[in-house]
Amino acid sequence: MIHSQNNQQLETRPNYPLPPNYPLIDTHTHFDDFVFDEDRMELATSAYDSGVRHLLLIGYYAKYFDRMLQTQQQLTEEAESGVAVPKVYLASGLHPAYISEHTEADLEQLAQFLQTQPNVAVGEIGLDTFTDDLKTEQSVAKQKRFFEAQLDLAVEHQLPVLLHIRKAHAECLALLKKHNYNANKLGGIAHSFSGGEQEAKAFVKLGFKLGVTGQITNTNAKKLRRAIVAAVETYGLQCLVLETDCPDMTPVCCQQGDEPTRNVPGNLGFVLEGLSELLKVDEASLAKQLWQNSCEALRVDWPYPG
Repeated sequence: MIHSQNNQQLETRPNYPLPPNYPLIDTHTHFDDFVFDEDRMELATSAYDSGVRHLLLIGYYAKYFDRMLQTQQQLTEEAESGVAVPKVYLASGLHPAYISEHTEADLEQLAQFLQTQPNVAVGEIGLDTFTDDLKTEQSVAKQKRFFEAQLDLAVEHQLPVLLHIRKAHAECLALLKKHNYNANKLGGIAHSFSGGEQEAKAFVKLGFKLGVTGQITNTNAKKLRRAIVAAVETYGLQCLVLETDCPDMTPVCCQQGDEPTRNVPGNLGFVLEGLSELLKVDEASLAKQLWQNSCEALRVDWPYPG
């Protein structure tokens, strides 16, 4: 996720039909973002009603780690008071797209946060050469150094990592193959996967699941859709997990007008629906498989709701 949500439409509640209702895990959200401050609890109950039982809050900036923790506490208190909302977990990291702003102190803060707060993963971390500023030699070198440092933390804490990769899949694969982080042992997700067919299969071979977002509902996203199909043809449905990446990556059916529309956790069922249509697999069995995949990727044991 790249955070520029100021102009996103903030609907009071989704004004489109609720998605299919199957138990789901949202493996990547930014539900702590300020764009949810006014209606977070309402959206959390709506997400639960649409099937979302667990969601991850993903870190990208050290200065927002406390905001993530406060959001988790807020939702946990609601659940303890009897309100039906998804259970919330933390995954903390330093996003490569903001590498120019990250400091050594931020790495130390991340290490401290991982030490003092329960986290289910380290992320989102990785490499990003999408813009001219990010692809400079200096930027790439710093990105790689911070990426390796965060992989070291994941190994130290025996946690999976959540990868952010844009226009840098080959470089990311090369770095991972040299590092002692082992996704086949620790788990991990290639968040919002955007590479091609061979890259998709390469990440799965290393032990990562591929994160599928609302982009899968865009029939014009032909490269992505081919990559997902190719990965499944080679490795089976076991290689995928679902995510909203909210407030970004809004499914096509949820877009409102020409302005960017805020994505919400309750839209995860539409991602399931789009993936089901693409792979020609019924939603009920796919949802159950994706739940199991998410638990494998995160190395957790969350029982599938009966």
